[in-house]
Amino acid sequence: MADKVKVGIIGSRFEADIHAAAFRIMPEEAEVVAVASPTAGHAEALAQRYGIPRIFRDYREMLRERDIEMVTITAPNLFHAAMTVDIAGAGKHVVCEKPLCMTLEEAGLMIDTCRKKGVLLLYAEELFFTPKYVKAKEMADQGAFGKVYLVKQSEKHFGPHSAWFWDMERSGGGALMDLGCHGIAFCYWFLDRSPVKSVLCQMGTYVHGDKTRGEDNAVCILEFGNGAVGMVEDSWARRGGMDDRIEVYGEDGVAYANLLMGNALPAYSEHGYGYAVEKAPTTRGWSYPVFEELWNYGFPQEMRHFARCVRGKEEPAATGEDGQVVMEVLYAGYASAGRGEKINLPFRPDGVKKPIDLWHPE
Repeated sequence: MADKVKVGIIGSRFEADIHAAAFRIMPEEAEVVAVASPTAGHAEALAQRYGIPRIFRDYREMLRERDIEMVTITAPNLFHAAMTVDIAGAGKHVVCEKPLCMTLEEAGLMIDTCRKKGVLLLYAEELFFTPKYVKAKEMADQGAFGKVYLVKQSEKHFGPHSAWFWDMERSGGGALMDLGCHGIAFCYWFLDRSPVKSVLCQMGTYVHGDKTRGEDNAVCILEFGNGAVGMVEDSWARRGGMDDRIEVYGEDGVAYANLLMGNALPAYSEHGYGYAVEKAPTTRGWSYPVFEELWNYGFPQEMRHFARCVRGKEEPAATGEDGQVVMEVLYAGYASAGRGEKINLPFRPDGVKKPIDLWHPE
């Protein structure tokens, strides 16, 4: 048990690359030993970049590897629930990327299955581990701002990396589903998991109507049981690269954190250069390259924590139950936008195939 946790990754593109890189940045607790992807060449390329020894086309074959103890899911949202059930059935711990799944029924199935099989269901919400955001919460917990009454989180860029995000059958929703799950989870976590009492949301498809029927901009207001308010702003329509920030307002203080610009090296180039920051469209002219990007996001710290949870060294800080709460708020957000009114929680409508159907009924 003193050995490193052996990890398998399902998926081989953007998020899988982040997982592999995160484990390599902090390698003392875990190592990636296998990757599975049905797309020819993709798994091989990821394995070559990170020295991953085993490659599979079918993740079910990877689950037969006896030494693998933890599997991370970076596949489209549509597959999260079935993969979780299969992984748990193989007796392996699950790390599931956000959002947890497509429906509340799936969330319940995932949680129940992992509990019955005696494995962990770990929810990959990196904002719980983002160093700058963690520091803000530590300060709040120490009373730096007095009673916190408003927390804001926003994430905006000009659209996702992979084509499947635009397809509502595979993603379940647009910018709120993709990015809002971060903000919802962040506000819930920052406010010590006070119950969400109501959700008011406005959304629209303003720029990318030729690509998707999903919303590309959303604003969501959450009311919490402790009296605080959370504001979540998300966009696939914001040009200029990634923007990710938080604001904290209390009776006795305030804090602002700009995740990327606050860790950037302002630079000007007539010619451009390689990589600046996630989703930056160009490096010519003024740009803001970020250093230690994955560390600033919190991915290595997150994966190290999950490996330590597998070994019983730490208690999970991000669980399937957290993902389930986020799913219910997403339901309420889409319903609020569809009805044009505030939605009170609990909110668990039957027969929902994907959250966006509550905004655009089929």
